[in-house]
Amino acid sequence: MTTEFEAEKPDEQGVLAGLDSQVTTTFYWYLAVLSCIGGFLFGYDTADIGSVLAFIPYKLNSFATGYLVAGASIGAAVGALAAGPLTDRFGRKSLLIADAAIYAVGAILSAVAWDTGILLFARTLIGLAVGADSAIATAYIAEFAPKSRRGALMIMQQWMITVGILVSYVVAVIIFKVAPGSATGLDWRLILGLGGVPALIALALRTKMPESPRWLMLNGRYGDTQKALGSLGMEVTEEEVQDTAEKLAERERRLELKTLWTPGVKRALMVVCGFFAFQQITGINIPFYYGPQIMGGYLQSGQSAVDAAVGGVEAAMILGAVNVIATFFAFRYIDRIGRKKLAIGGFLGMAVFILIAAYGVAFMTGVPRVWVIMIGFSMFISSFAIGVGGTGWLIQGEVFPTAVRGRAAATCASVDWLANFVIVQWFPTLQSAWGLAWVMVLFAALAILAIAFVARFLPETKGLPLEEVTAVFEKTATS
Repeated sequence: MTTEFEAEKPDEQGVLAGLDSQVTTTFYWYLAVLSCIGGFLFGYDTADIGSVLAFIPYKLNSFATGYLVAGASIGAAVGALAAGPLTDRFGRKSLLIADAAIYAVGAILSAVAWDTGILLFARTLIGLAVGADSAIATAYIAEFAPKSRRGALMIMQQWMITVGILVSYVVAVIIFKVAPGSATGLDWRLILGLGGVPALIALALRTKMPESPRWLMLNGRYGDTQKALGSLGMEVTEEEVQDTAEKLAERERRLELKTLWTPGVKRALMVVCGFFAFQQITGINIPFYYGPQIMGGYLQSGQSAVDAAVGGVEAAMILGAVNVIATFFAFRYIDRIGRKKLAIGGFLGMAVFILIAAYGVAFMTGVPRVWVIMIGFSMFISSFAIGVGGTGWLIQGEVFPTAVRGRAAATCASVDWLANFVIVQWFPTLQSAWGLAWVMVLFAALAILAIAFVARFLPETKGLPLEEVTAVFEKTATS
């Protein structure tokens, strides 16, 4: 016997059933990469400030220093919230274009900043753009991705973040080594400003992207929907598109959905926000924000400040490379194993390996301590990359209905950024009060709590059409 919230049959999905069964061509991967350039900029921006902070020649008080490191996350939270209603009203494509333009301006201003105020303003612009992009990218991908490869396509967001982090470290090491005498002059400006290059590329290429077919259909633009589906390899008529839209509207009327914010949508919002909070407070960004400083203390590569900084950045670069490589396993397994099992395994691995790193910090010295910490950090990051990082962005984009996907995904992204800000801002205080090893133990305890949360609240949604995923949450919320 079926329930009122059971997913619609394929004939009710019409052209969307065809979209869900499409072969994932190179063009699909191209669109995923292009829509996730904001993820690359997120990763680059996360890492570049840690590499240059010691060489910015302006007088930075404690507020300015804290804002440069973590304050852009507040801008990102605001950008994400602002993007939600805008993308639901004006479409995914237009907001992705605007985000790239804003980031490019912010990166260029960072490079030419003539005082602290301009630099802080530039970082705010970058935060707004990155936050908005994080709210839109996975929603856009979810709305065109075939169901059998939706997970892999949406994990592109996490992979691009990891590539951005790694590229930032590589750029910093090259520039500092080529011109060590210009660390407080040209070097830091180049490192910050080069982030504008991919933003300008995205600005140019995103103008040629098709708009989300599901968003176009929802807004009654059937001719444009037909064209968008055509660019994705589907030949359909405008009448077929309209027929599908009418059947979906009839389904909503049949289910008597008097509000877009149904119990299932609210439950999905709670689950994704909770997942994002655990994703951040379990400490994943600490090796990337503070890695150069932490490892620089254990890997003294010379007497000068530049040499010490380069040593720390090189260690962080190794962690960044591990992050990129490990994320490939998420591509491989997310649509096979599923979201829930990978997330539980990821948080479990994070708990185990951060405790190994904590043991090295607390009880070892010399070269063995360096090896144990690096191995612990590497496996901690790998566990996150395979099971946690991409899974968060994936469920953010797939669990909400099209009509509110932008606003709901934006709310979740803002929680992610706020949680990121809290842990990054408080880490120095916690480290000073408790010591690094005990902070790592705290991260392990939070990872165990995350396992309990996922096991209790996150349903498995692999292989389901997008419209069926929302039905899963409606069924859970009303049972």
